[in-house]
Amino acid sequence: MRNELRNKYLSRPRYNRYLNATTNNKNRAKRLYNANIRLAQAMHPILTQLEVVLRNSLNLQLSSHFVDNDWIINQKNRFMRNPSLAHSHYFLRSSVIKTENKLNRRGIPITNGKIISDQTFGFWIALFLAHHYSLIGGQPIQIFINKPAVEDRASIYSKLDDIRKFRNRVNHCEPLCFNGNNIDCTETISIRAKLYDLISWIEPELVPFFESIDNVQSKVDNIMRI
Repeated sequence: MRNELRNKYLSRPRYNRYLNATTNNKNRAKRLYNANIRLAQAMHPILTQLEVVLRNSLNLQLSSHFVDNDWIINQKNRFMRNPSLAHSHYFLRSSVIKTENKLNRRGIPITNGKIISDQTFGFWIALFLAHHYSLIGGQPIQIFINKPAVEDRASIYSKLDDIRKFRNRVNHCEPLCFNGNNIDCTETISIRAKLYDLISWIEPELVPFFESIDNVQSKVDNIMRI
């Protein structure tokens, strides 16, 4: 790619980080930029599958708790409307209503499955925030049946939120291979480890599946050789 195209469409400040990390070696900077894209690409499958597992696990848990497979629809006017949630602007309820409105505009019937699948990662991890968690009797943590005793609501939420923030960086094409101006993938490896911890605490037998779609380490190794 010509320099003028790179600076125009990728932006000079974005690319300068790669130049700084490679002591202004244009060939290395180009290789590093491309390798970062491939690292983000490698993270994407395990991040999305974690979201699927988390979402479906919480749906099953709350369906059982409320004895209602349509809990996400029916609870928008129950616990999601509790006055104690005013400070959070009724985030869960607003999210459900937003999806219902979208489906109505498209003429698509509203079903539990469609509402569940449309909610963001942020919606699901918000169930671990104290103001929601207490209203549903601490049910969310029950999906982590194999967690160590030292792990609690706050620590689980912290891990999930770290993954959420990292996922947003992946989706916005941000660099994953730096610590300051140094080439360093420590954060990526840490996020990957947290993801595997959470999956193993939900269901250890899922780990081989995640490993089968995971080539993150090879992409990290490639970056560290640049």
